[in-house]
Amino acid sequence: MSLKLFDIVPDFAQEATEGRLNFYDWAGDDWVVLFSHPKDFTPVCTTELGTVARLKPEFEKRGVKVVGLSVDPVESHHAWAGDIAETQGTALNFPLIADDDRSVSNLLDLIHPNASDTNTVRTVLVIDDAKKLRLTLTYPASTGRNFAELLRTIDSLQLTDKHKVATPADWQQGGDVIIVPSLDDKAARELFPDGWTTVKPYLRTVQQPR
Repeated sequence: MSLKLFDIVPDFAQEATEGRLNFYDWAGDDWVVLFSHPKDFTPVCTTELGTVARLKPEFEKRGVKVVGLSVDPVESHHAWAGDIAETQGTALNFPLIADDDRSVSNLLDLIHPNASDTNTVRTVLVIDDAKKLRLTLTYPASTGRNFAELLRTIDSLQLTDKHKVATPADWQQGGDVIIVPSLDDKAARELFPDGWTTVKPYLRTVQQPR
């Protein structure tokens, strides 16, 4: 299947480093970041797994669980985890799915045949608490992922859900935001009684809601 934004991400069950992972049960009512790797013992991915392990408290503050996926078996994952702890200074502290039969990779459309007909590409899926796909990012094997940017996009998505605002280019926490176009001025006044700045009728900026 080919998942598109706001599609429901299907449930699955697969072995992982922390035991069998039943996706819906494991995710519960939290958001999820699932990120895939082409295989174990790859240099760029080793740095990424260490980075996510260090950033896990930041994801947890946002109600987000993290899970990795690679197409090697769980025994290989455990051996790789030793290398990650040794080289990155942080032990693996979240599950790493062992998708050696490619069932999850095929279910979530993580294999791109023009890149490799057997291995997953390096894709990130951000899934909300209703199991809807909210963001996808796909990187080439040679480019490490920017997880600070991923946290920024999660902040933006959650801010939009809660306050009906969008975030402008290069937005960072605390910066001004944009009132979504679907709110007319009458509805916007109810949500933003202190007013806003009208740059254009379709571009209304307001201080970030707290």
